[in-house]
Amino acid sequence: MKARNAEIVGIGTELLQGALEDTNGRFLAEALHGIGIEVVYRTTVGDDRWRIREVLRQALDRAAVVVATGGLGPTEDDRTLDALADVTGRPLILHGETLKWIEERFARRRVTMPQSVRRQALVPKGALVLPNRHGTAPGLVWQKRGRLLVVLPGPPREVRPLFTEQVLPILLKGTGRGRRIRTRTIKVCGLFESQVEERIIDLLRAEPGTVGLLARAGEVHVRVTASGTAGRVGSQLDAWERKLRDRLGDAVFGVDDERLEEVVGRLLRLQGKTVAVAESCTGGLVVHRITNVPGSSEYFERGIVAYSNRAKEELLQVPSSLIEQHGAVSPEVACAMAAGVRRLAKTDLGVAVTGIAGPGGGTEAKPVGLTYIALADRQGEEWYEHRFRFAREENKLWGSQMALEAVRRSLLKTTGKK
Repeated sequence: MKARNAEIVGIGTELLQGALEDTNGRFLAEALHGIGIEVVYRTTVGDDRWRIREVLRQALDRAAVVVATGGLGPTEDDRTLDALADVTGRPLILHGETLKWIEERFARRRVTMPQSVRRQALVPKGALVLPNRHGTAPGLVWQKRGRLLVVLPGPPREVRPLFTEQVLPILLKGTGRGRRIRTRTIKVCGLFESQVEERIIDLLRAEPGTVGLLARAGEVHVRVTASGTAGRVGSQLDAWERKLRDRLGDAVFGVDDERLEEVVGRLLRLQGKTVAVAESCTGGLVVHRITNVPGSSEYFERGIVAYSNRAKEELLQVPSSLIEQHGAVSPEVACAMAAGVRRLAKTDLGVAVTGIAGPGGGTEAKPVGLTYIALADRQGEEWYEHRFRFAREENKLWGSQMALEAVRRSLLKTTGKK
């Protein structure tokens, strides 16, 4: 089989209605692109047997590889198995090994297995069954006349290992192991998309399609694509990364899947420093992100959500006169919060966020989105003003992002690293 192009099919009424985001489609597109298979179509279809059947048939007519996800569950609205039997022209049979795995999985959890779950052990006769160690429904592969149909369960935590560990090896046999297409994402914080573009505009123009920009909440991603042999692709991406770092300097905080909170945690660990956080408008989001990193107990001591003025005064010892004179959303109060939490926690760094998340509460002098971030250490305090212009949830996310970025920049100054 010459696997040169593909179609991705997302199955599920919840995808059509917008209740769920199709993260599987994005993952599969990137994975297929990475081995040189061009995704020519992406289709979404609801939980209807006849529509699924027609979509899969149409996909097999126009693509060498079809990868479908979803609809393999045990409930009445899971219709992919029936549609797959129609497409392959093969009856559904009980797969003994899969049934045994499902029964053992329920037994380990000491939960009685509903009879409806047995349905997930049905497979079209002659299909290749891919064991699913992360769930109950297996993956299925059917091949005929140079076309390959792959059907996987819907949950992303099941799709990714199934595809990476079992489907990719099958596809690589068809594509050959010579040519590769790989991407690398250089992540930037502290610069707007237009500022990033200004610094690398000649690179964007010189290699159309090789370098692209994508704005995210509080970040800009510069995505680089390279093709060629496995060894050559790696060296190409390394060269591009060096060029971009030269242009963007310490605004670059990470690569590919690295998150800002992970980078901050690594710097704190390397420098042997500890941090405490005081939050108002972000409501604990900064602490949530910091503690999402495994091992964060090495450097994170405590977080305080001081939402009201009373909480700021009682928990962080912010003078009431300071709040009365400058307001809770002010550089003075932000600095007092940072110093207060650092003093209480006895940490190297104190971080504070106070602002107006919205949609109400703003004035002409202090509009919605106005946010102050402060850092406190042994040398004193410093503060930063931001004016976000988004909805409440985005304002909070941007506030947490800029707080973490302020910590990162402060730690870089300490080490002199860029």
